[in-house]
Amino acid sequence: MPQLAVDGAGLTYDDEGPRDGDGAPLVFIHGWTANRHRWDHQMAHFAQRRRVIRLDLRGHGESDGAPGTILELGGDVLALLDHLEVDRFIPVGHSMGGMIAQTLALGHPERIERLVLVNSISRMTYSRGRGLLMAASTLVPFKLFVAANIQRAFAPGYPREEIREYIRASAATPRDVVMTYYAAMRAFDVLDRVGEIQVPTLLVHGYHDIQLPVSQMLRMAKDYPDAVVRIVDAGHELPVEKPAELTSALDRFVSGKV
Repeated sequence: MPQLAVDGAGLTYDDEGPRDGDGAPLVFIHGWTANRHRWDHQMAHFAQRRRVIRLDLRGHGESDGAPGTILELGGDVLALLDHLEVDRFIPVGHSMGGMIAQTLALGHPERIERLVLVNSISRMTYSRGRGLLMAASTLVPFKLFVAANIQRAFAPGYPREEIREYIRASAATPRDVVMTYYAAMRAFDVLDRVGEIQVPTLLVHGYHDIQLPVSQMLRMAKDYPDAVVRIVDAGHELPVEKPAELTSALDRFVSGKV
């Protein structure tokens, strides 16, 4: 796989599909402790007629580098796109990747054609009890902390063996990367600015998401000037739980059919 050096990190990425294909390139941005293969279904579908790009964020998957901030992860994405000579694009972000996508849309609106957020929100909100529980969870052994978070990311009934594989992959992410970005997500807050995002935006969310509840997504959706909402019978890991449904919703949106 090709790799690009950016600010002390080696970013592994894929760049597929026709350069003169239909519309602006799709740029897929994965979430916390995940990797670029969360988007396998979407990449295979869209690469047939459109340029598609995905990367492993620094410290994740096959990319290395010390962790930083959500804003710095956005900088990594832009550095890769500059290297690939991509100007306008459509960021598709899952969970933490959606936070990165919103940061890009706010900081570089001239480069954003459309915006897609999958199981992502603009501000994490907790009850007092939930906040205390999440703070306490960071005190348990690292592998147990990761396992608990990944286990609850899937809707009831998802195959246990597949969940165990995702837990193993997430636990392979360096501890400092996991904990730094866990804190960064908890602190992320652009809810008061989403009204500035003027491009058409697709918000796709799993009904059974207890990591980032659908109620929080709906609260931010009303502030987007031009938003389409899709609720899917899935948990937080929508790209792998219901890949065909996500691909279909994304296909209709980028084709201007919704």
